[in-house]
Amino acid sequence: MPTNRLGGVFAPVLTPMFDDLTPDTPKWIAFCKQLLADGCTGLAPFGTTSEANSLGLSERMEMLDALIEAGVPAARLMPGTGMCAIPDTVKLSAQAARLGCGGVLLLPPFYYKGVSEDGVFRAVAEVIERVGDDRLKVYIYNIPPIAVVGYSLAVIERLLAAYPGTVVGMKDSSGDWAYQQAVLEGFPGFDVFTGSERYLLANLRLGGVGTISAMANVIPDKIRFLYDNYLAANADQVQADLNRPREATKDYAAIAALKQIMAARTGDRTWITLRPPLINLSQAAADELLAKFAAA
Repeated sequence: MPTNRLGGVFAPVLTPMFDDLTPDTPKWIAFCKQLLADGCTGLAPFGTTSEANSLGLSERMEMLDALIEAGVPAARLMPGTGMCAIPDTVKLSAQAARLGCGGVLLLPPFYYKGVSEDGVFRAVAEVIERVGDDRLKVYIYNIPPIAVVGYSLAVIERLLAAYPGTVVGMKDSSGDWAYQQAVLEGFPGFDVFTGSERYLLANLRLGGVGTISAMANVIPDKIRFLYDNYLAANADQVQADLNRPREATKDYAAIAALKQIMAARTGDRTWITLRPPLINLSQAAADELLAKFAAA
């Protein structure tokens, strides 16, 4: 993998909130630094797990500025910049490129459904053309379980042909290994991150570059261990062991569950604060989750 490209274990960083539902930026910055110290090779702030689509453009831009000013290396960041309106996506993507971020994570045009392949292509193309900065590195974000709209193989092929050196990779959160395998095998040199550490070993074995995983917020060291040792003789067992924490959390709303784990781990109840429409787990569900997670 070229040295200027991203790879490894990335966390779509949880966003701590104050009681008034504004982002607790100092706590967020400290958490970002802790994740890097604990094994993350990079961070993907403003991902799905970050409650990104509950954050406004100005909030994201101010937080990104503050994170880099606090000393977190921009080259290790892949902020999510996909928003409903193209001008907002352009502003945030241009800021990330200007600050030297390693890449941006770009959702498809997710609000309108039944969008054609040509529409998906044009939405990405419009962002790239308007930013107009050779420093921009785009990682497309395929998450049809939530966005419904996805990136087909034909759209990926078209983007790579039109914007070589700009569209450089993707995060696949489809949960469809057959699709991810087709991307890995069909586009050599295209940097594919799996959206779940469950597929990390398989991803790396087929030339993928790592994972951008919600679970990296709470077990970054364990995921990093597999990334660093995927060629070891016991790698399949390490993967099986790694799957257990995710299995323990799968029956609960993901962001609420991870924030509950952070609150229990730190003793700081403010971690459980969520922006509506997301809501907290019931006390019974939280207790059950924490018991399962501890056992895993």
